[in-house]
Amino acid sequence: MALRKPEWLKIKLQGDNNSTKVEHTLSNYHLNTVCEEANCPNKMECYTRRTATFMILGKNCTRNCKFCNVTTARPEPLDPLEPMKVAYAVKQLGLKHAVITSVDRDDLKDDYGSYHFAAVTREIKKMSPGTTIELLIPDFDGRHDLLDLVFAEKPDIINHNVEVVEDIFDEICPQSDLDMSLEVLRYAKEKGFITKSGMMVGFGETEEQVVDMMKKLRAVDCDMLTIGQYLQPSKKHAEVKEYVHPDQFERYKEIGLSLGFKSVSSGPFVRSSYHAEMLTDENEIDKQKLELQKKLNETAISNGSCH
Repeated sequence: MALRKPEWLKIKLQGDNNSTKVEHTLSNYHLNTVCEEANCPNKMECYTRRTATFMILGKNCTRNCKFCNVTTARPEPLDPLEPMKVAYAVKQLGLKHAVITSVDRDDLKDDYGSYHFAAVTREIKKMSPGTTIELLIPDFDGRHDLLDLVFAEKPDIINHNVEVVEDIFDEICPQSDLDMSLEVLRYAKEKGFITKSGMMVGFGETEEQVVDMMKKLRAVDCDMLTIGQYLQPSKKHAEVKEYVHPDQFERYKEIGLSLGFKSVSSGPFVRSSYHAEMLTDENEIDKQKLELQKKLNETAISNGSCH
C-alpha cells in the first residue's frame, strides 16, 4: 500500500510573470528542461525565480533507472543548433548561474554526447561571459578523453550524481556503475574543478548507509552535496519506503559539513540543481560553517566537555 504524503511534502502551486517568461522562452527555442521531463516538484518555484535546468541531447534516455521519470526510448537525432539555442535562452533570461544536464546517450559511441556539452558551454560563455556554468554530466562511459573535451571549455562546476546509497545502487541504477561515477568526480577534482554530487533518500536506506556514501564522496574530494526525498513518479518505478523527516535532512546536512563538504543542501524538496547558485555563494558557505560550529559548541557544552 502506498504511503500517504506528510504535510511537509505538500506544495502550494505558484506562478507569475517570470514563470510565464521562462515557459515562453523554452517553448520559443524548443528546449527541454529536466524540470519538465523529470516532473520536478520545484518547477514552478524555480520558474518564478527565472531559473531552469536545461536538458540537452534530446528528451529520450538510453538508460532505464528505476527512480527517473525521463522517458526511456529510441533517442532523437541531435539538434546541431541546440548549443546556440541554450545560449540565447540563458542570455534572454539573464541567468547568473546556468545548469546544464542531459539524458544518457549510450547510443553515441564516439563521444556519448560530450562534444555537445562542450559546444553548449562554449556558446554560453560567448554570449553571457558573466554567467557561471554548472554541468550535471553523465559518466561518458568513464572515458577521460571525453571528460577532457568538456573540461577544456572551463565550466565552473562539474556535477555528477551518485543518486542512491551503495547497497541499492545496482538495483535502482542497473545500467550505471558506482565506481565509474566516483572516478568521474575524482578525475574532475584532479583537473582542478569544483565538484558536486547528489543522492535521494526514502528507499529504506539507513543513516549509516547515507553517511557511508558521503564518505565515499569525500574520499574523492567532492566539494558540494545535495540530498533530497525520492518521490515515486509512477507505479512502474521503485516504491517509496519512507518519507524522511525534515529533522533527519537537517542532521544529514550537519554530518556532511562535519565530514568536510564545503556546502550541503539537504531537504525534502532538494534536487541536484535546486537553488544551485546558492551552494556556490561564498557567503552561504560561510553561513553554513558558522551554523555547524555553533551546533558543535552547543553539543560540547551540553555534554560538559566545554568549561
